[in-house]
Amino acid sequence: MMKYLDHLEEIIITFLIAAATVIIALAVGHRYLSGLPIPALQDWLLTINMSWAQELCIYMFVWMAKFGAAYGVRSGIHVGVDVLVTRLPDSWRKVTVVIAILGGALFTGLIGTLGAKFVWENGFHYALFNKLGMNVTDLIEGPITPDLEWPTWIVYSAVPLGSYLMCLRFLQVGVAFLRTGELPHHDHAHVDGIDEIGTLDSTEALEEYEQHKFNHKEAQGGVK
Repeated sequence: MMKYLDHLEEIIITFLIAAATVIIALAVGHRYLSGLPIPALQDWLLTINMSWAQELCIYMFVWMAKFGAAYGVRSGIHVGVDVLVTRLPDSWRKVTVVIAILGGALFTGLIGTLGAKFVWENGFHYALFNKLGMNVTDLIEGPITPDLEWPTWIVYSAVPLGSYLMCLRFLQVGVAFLRTGELPHHDHAHVDGIDEIGTLDSTEALEEYEQHKFNHKEAQGGVK
């Protein structure tokens, strides 16, 4: 189950980054080309409305940040100040790390709960009850976004979803730490996919290069 959740998390982040990049590039290109005095091209581009692009990209970056924060907890990529913690005795260090993890889980859980309540009152309850065919006369439909005209509760759903996922990641890291005593650590020098193609260690690669150069010189000396 967690494996599928990990993949889904990575797919969402990757999609949002790629889609936002493409939309921004198209919006910038559209704005630049629309200013060129080319009658046919300019007239056609002016008929295309891309005022929604900026708003959509802002929402995509918000979702990306929330899910990216959860990914950061899982992979240990978040910046942390642990100078004091690393100098503590092992028993105190373990207690301190557990307290910090539980604090992160509590904070993100509270943010997720408050966010869920806000989303519910911002129009989600109206949309849900209306979908179920219930009476929504006394309920408020909720506001919509300026350009895209989407229900704002959809956009704000990033807060409870991302926060609850981050809370789950804190608990996951906490359980793993209690079992193994290790925290997730992100290696900035590591590139995913490189290990699979069987790269050589840097020392081995240097030795192989020196051996190849020596053999080449020996071969040239033999020819002479």
